Amino acid sequence: MTEVAAGTAPLGRDASAGAVGQMAAPADTHATTSFRIGDLFRLRAPLPPFVSGAIAVGASLLLLAVWEVVARAGLTNPLFFPAPSAVLDAMRRMFAEQNLAWHAGVSILRVWAAFLLAAVMAIPIGMLMSGYRAFGAAIEPVIDFIRYLPVPALVPLSIIWFGVGEETKIFLLWLGTFFQLVLLVADDMRRVPHEYIEIAYTIGAKPWQVLKDVAFRAMLPGLVDNLRITLGWCWTYLIIAEIVAASSGLGFVIWTARRYMKTPEVMAGVVLIGLIGLLTDQLLRLLHRRAFRYL
Repeated sequence: MTEVAAGTAPLGRDASAGAVGQMAAPADTHATTSFRIGDLFRLRAPLPPFVSGAIAVGASLLLLAVWEVVARAGLTNPLFFPAPSAVLDAMRRMFAEQNLAWHAGVSILRVWAAFLLAAVMAIPIGMLMSGYRAFGAAIEPVIDFIRYLPVPALVPLSIIWFGVGEETKIFLLWLGTFFQLVLLVADDMRRVPHEYIEIAYTIGAKPWQVLKDVAFRAMLPGLVDNLRITLGWCWTYLIIAEIVAASSGLGFVIWTARRYMKTPEVMAGVVLIGLIGLLTDQLLRLLHRRAFRYL
């Protein structure tokens, strides 16, 4: 199958990266060699990485400054909307006295376990849904139906099915991810040019070889992007998963603090989830850029 494998990479590069690369190269060169203030207000103008980074950091600091000023000026009730400095102080105390790092580690393990399980199941099922129309016609209505069900409404059923252990938490996180991801994978598969499939069959590839060595490789850039997006969705179900008879995890910490109206601790837990998500997303973006330089 080395012939097919060797043939797919040039196809992807010639058809998509080649065309895109030829068009995008001048813009990137302009972005890294020169920058004008007017580019900030020009539609879809490229920005050098250091400018984008400076804008992101500056906007975040400005938002925090406005929040701090509003809170210190007494415009909000600190019981309901504490200042960023109070949230930061609460987070420091939680790391020092309440094992916040351990709770964060537990949550990360749960999210990644559920996410990897969803990805391992969704990728082949999504490819088969798009590759074989009969299979897609049979399974897509079921997936469409389940993905619209609210996850919180299924908490009682998940407890009946799996009890109150780790299985329930993983199931709820998986439930919020799998049915969305499988449809995104099917869409990625549909976008693989039909010419790739025909060429693979012409040189004698078997159906499973076409799926593995041609379609999967061609759809990989879009697939990695969709995995990154659905990983973020998985984090949004953490609170629901970790209020089910939990004694660990960031969701448990947040829910416990809520009972005693410890708003700074609640917000510290929420901010930490956001920081973990942001860091993970940036790492996956970097991986995507390095793995698919031809895009």
